[in-house]
Amino acid sequence: MKKTTALLLAALTAFSLAGCGGKSTETTAAPSAETAEASSAEETTSPSETDAQADDAIGSKPTVRIGSLNGPTSMGLVYVMEKADSGEAGNYYEFNMATAADEITGLLVKGDLDIALIPANVASVLYNKTEGNITVLDINTLGVLYVVSADDSIQSMADLKGKTVYMTGMGTTPDYVMQYLLKANGLSTDDVKLEYKTEAAEVAAVLKETPDAVGLLPQPFVTAAMAQNDQLKMVLDLTAEWNKVQEQAGGSTLVTGVTVVRTDFLEENQEAVNTFLAEHEESALAVNENVAEAAQMVADLGIIEKAPVAEKAIPYCNITCLKGEEMKTALSGYLQVLYDQDPSSVGGSLPGDDFYYIP
Repeated sequence: MKKTTALLLAALTAFSLAGCGGKSTETTAAPSAETAEASSAEETTSPSETDAQADDAIGSKPTVRIGSLNGPTSMGLVYVMEKADSGEAGNYYEFNMATAADEITGLLVKGDLDIALIPANVASVLYNKTEGNITVLDINTLGVLYVVSADDSIQSMADLKGKTVYMTGMGTTPDYVMQYLLKANGLSTDDVKLEYKTEAAEVAAVLKETPDAVGLLPQPFVTAAMAQNDQLKMVLDLTAEWNKVQEQAGGSTLVTGVTVVRTDFLEENQEAVNTFLAEHEESALAVNENVAEAAQMVADLGIIEKAPVAEKAIPYCNITCLKGEEMKTALSGYLQVLYDQDPSSVGGSLPGDDFYYIP
């Protein structure tokens, strides 16, 4: 992965608790037609052989431009990146990692990306904004949110009563999930104060300075914060809390990230999309099965600064690749919960059936 690593790290500030980072693009491009023709012209072959060689040199592989966030979604792609770097992938891939979802969504809407790994509710918002030009291919990460504290007395959502929870993302998925779970457990923001910070680093700083502070963080920030403060523990897993509520309320799944494609690109390049989907599933499985190896790859790519931290974080990142009807059931149920709470969280209305890619 030397080529991919060098190119990504050239523009990507190392992942840290400070939240610093950037985006990077790695391009694996097909040879140009001019190069292929010049090469074949030097050989003494018949015109038909020359044409065949040119076609083969250019290859039937299309170029697919992929955007992902610098976290679990990119972690699930590392084996695809490795295959692209070695020329073994089924497509030519251009990878773009960013630290903020709006960087990726802006490129996607403009047509500068073909596939993107983004927050689940953002996918629904984009579907509505683009009048259906967004299709979900898979769920790439399930729940990654954890309540972190050195306070051992917190063992349930009810134990948060009277406390302040420091978190990021007012009006984003963590906020909606926390408020939903509070309400489902008979609490409100009158009972639990939610104090919002600009970035996860600020939450981690509060946790470090105040022994009994309570924070809500996503992985891998949780593991990184715990590495800096050995008193911290994951006192509540919001995925588990969500499942407790949903056992009696409909059985939806807490979803963090999904993989989407521009519908117009899908219609013109279905085979390439299916190839990516298969390689993505293979990569997600490999990350979970080869944690130590995947952690080193994650560190080499600058997604997480240190491999030992990545190795500890991966089992809690819920990296997956749910497709087809399983994806539709999990995602539609999750979006319904968000819609019932605040329709604007999913773009004002729930997506139609064409939102879900069922090959």
